[in-house]
Amino acid sequence: MKIKQFIDKHKLVITICLFLFSFCLFLMLFLRCDIDYFWHYKAGEYMVEHGEILKQDVFSWSLYHAPWISHEWLFEVMLYGLDLIFGKLHLFIYVFSITLCLMFFLFFVQKKEYLKNVSFSLLWICFFSLIFTGLSGRPQLLSFLLLAISLYLVFYFFYHPNSKRIYFLPFISLIWANVHGGSSNLVYLLCFLALFCGLFQFSFLKIEASKISKRQIFTYLFVAFLCMVSIVINPHGIKMLFYPYENMADSLMLSTIAEWQPSNLNELSHYIYFFFAIIVFLIMLFSKKKIRLLDGVIYLFFLYLGLKSIRFWFFSYLAWTFFIFYYVPRRKLDSYSCILICSFSLLLVVIFGCGFSYSKILSSKSLSDECIRILKEENPERLFNYYDFGAYLIYQEIPVFIDGRADLYSKYNYRDYQNISRLQYNFPQLIAKYQFDYFIVPTKSGIASYLLNNSSYEVIFQDKTAVIFKVK
Repeated sequence: MKIKQFIDKHKLVITICLFLFSFCLFLMLFLRCDIDYFWHYKAGEYMVEHGEILKQDVFSWSLYHAPWISHEWLFEVMLYGLDLIFGKLHLFIYVFSITLCLMFFLFFVQKKEYLKNVSFSLLWICFFSLIFTGLSGRPQLLSFLLLAISLYLVFYFFYHPNSKRIYFLPFISLIWANVHGGSSNLVYLLCFLALFCGLFQFSFLKIEASKISKRQIFTYLFVAFLCMVSIVINPHGIKMLFYPYENMADSLMLSTIAEWQPSNLNELSHYIYFFFAIIVFLIMLFSKKKIRLLDGVIYLFFLYLGLKSIRFWFFSYLAWTFFIFYYVPRRKLDSYSCILICSFSLLLVVIFGCGFSYSKILSSKSLSDECIRILKEENPERLFNYYDFGAYLIYQEIPVFIDGRADLYSKYNYRDYQNISRLQYNFPQLIAKYQFDYFIVPTKSGIASYLLNNSSYEVIFQDKTAVIFKVK
């Protein structure tokens, strides 16, 4: 009887939870082995087996033992640890569990806001997958969860000045700096944004600002300082405090790495982000409520990040989740809504059951087994490899010229790689400079055509993906 009463009382919450669970399962249909997964895994394996945190490169021949800021070391150790525990299921366990935790966290910390307009809430949840850049075994998922927690703590303290929860932020910074240090600076930046907004008290046109107390101002400053101190507590020390800014200032990486590209109206696939940003703006603008200054500043800050780089699209989604429901009008739920949501949830589970193939995900490789076999037999000492092949070559323990760790190569050979692979500037001199003995490049590429028509190189393997050349 008590169980029935509990279900009747919390029927809508249980229904939403069921939908979130089934939606997360549905998202696993898009789970993939990102190319960077492979070097992340090998880095974790190396650190566990050698009992040391990597501070220098051990995977390339071009920069062997060069200093390397392994800002994701804790994630890599965790990824390898999951493999030791769960075997082949480790990738699914990681992605599904973090995604589910994120979805449930966003719901439960704003449960009342979600439930006041369930139709909008479900549509908002669906935007999760539309602007998500991909589900893969990478540390970004942990960053999403840590950002969501940080946003909640910063927002909550702004409107609940007596709360002590804000003091969890330094602990979040500590974890973030070690699992994905490249974006860990966002924690203290959020404190500064909230502090700035709390300095003003006004109501002008559609915007209103509420001044926070001196105690809150001091607390935000103190917590921001503690967050910066926490970031320094990592294997690379104070370097991590400046690392994110150095990366974002690297014009070469920003212009060549796909996920770092700015949002572009010339790219049809980018329109979803512009549409999303406009919808959020219009909801705030035409709401009967005034736009709170903190909401407006957070909107603009993450809009700027999202326009600057597509890797921040999902960060925008998370940030805007913490205020968008405030501007959405309340809508009464009809008696059939729970049944419809449950039916749709069941449909998502059925789709997942029919379409999910974990073996297909694990079998996704950059290069074929035959290609790898030939490379290992040839045992190249100075291999030139295509950027996207690097991670899988590392996974197969073949020393590389370059791989997905662009931050490592940027100051050394990354520009040379770009010039060679694109046949730009003095690429023949660059090829001579590095004295490559083998090349592995995409079959349909300019560099492949150049090598094919040069008598100094011979083809020793070719398939639809890659071609291997040997220097005569």
